[in-house]
Amino acid sequence: MQFFQNNFKGIAVCLCIAIPCWFLGKIFPLVGGPVFAILAGMLITLFVKNKTPLQNGVNFVSKKILQYAVILLGFGLNLSVVLQTGKQSLPIIVTTIATSLIIAWALHKLLRIPGKISTLVGVGSSICGGSAVAATAPVIKADDEEVAQAISVIFFFNMVAALCFPTLGMLVGFSTASGEAFGIFAGTAVNDTSSVTAAAATWDSMHHLGSATLDKAVTVKLTRTLAIIPITMALACLAAKGQQNDGQKFSIKSVFPFFIIYFVLASLITTIALQFGVANEAFTPLKTLSKFFIIMSMSAIGLNTNIIKLIKTGGKPILMGFCCWVGITVVSLIMQHYLGLW
Repeated sequence: MQFFQNNFKGIAVCLCIAIPCWFLGKIFPLVGGPVFAILAGMLITLFVKNKTPLQNGVNFVSKKILQYAVILLGFGLNLSVVLQTGKQSLPIIVTTIATSLIIAWALHKLLRIPGKISTLVGVGSSICGGSAVAATAPVIKADDEEVAQAISVIFFFNMVAALCFPTLGMLVGFSTASGEAFGIFAGTAVNDTSSVTAAAATWDSMHHLGSATLDKAVTVKLTRTLAIIPITMALACLAAKGQQNDGQKFSIKSVFPFFIIYFVLASLITTIALQFGVANEAFTPLKTLSKFFIIMSMSAIGLNTNIIKLIKTGGKPILMGFCCWVGITVVSLIMQHYLGLW
């Protein structure tokens, strides 16, 4: 009852923002519900004079609900299919992830961009956009403004990619008789699932390929999602090392991303259930809830974000996001050409 009294108002506000943003994301998939939610939250908070009654609930949504979203994301992963696709796309996935992380680290040092924002932009750009940011933020203890900044940068370049990549695919000479090459390209070079889906579906529509490109792109994208596991584990180890260097008492509980274990368990449950004949549609409600939780969390993060400060400090993170995006795109094309996929 105490939890309900302390958190109800903030959770209710986040829910009221998330519901219309969910439908707006359906109408405008290139933008996506999370972007609408984070923008709505940032605008609404400008008109709220006293956020104290809301703060506990908003903080709960921005932290805990975000972790629940990542756990539920695991129910969208069939590890058997992911591993089959991984044999073909793994070299491209590994090199694009490494490229983004190296660029983010180099610009962090060169331009003195704050470490947590650099980590979120690098990981979000290289793995799976908002989901990767959601998984990484609790591990590195990023605040809501840092999360908002990273999400804004990543989703901006996702939109650009979804709009431009079908034309780029034509210019570089991807086969229009098959969706395989463009599907791998979209799955490795576009971050968020909604933008991957938009780009792949556009290619299918342009060349009358049914859903061949879309199926390939989404499977490759899900394969990339598994990189959340080693990345968060590595960041947890770095956080533990930082604790020791600062003379703090080491606590594995304070740095270990336990919610990632539940993410893996969810993936295993899905994989085993599908092997025993359970229909994939049985997990659709959980995957849908994961997406809604991300939108709800973004509304809370927006409510905790100073939009004026975000605009003033956004130049360098945008440059970093652009460099990561270009680097991933170029390396994906080079690797596909090297592997003879186009």
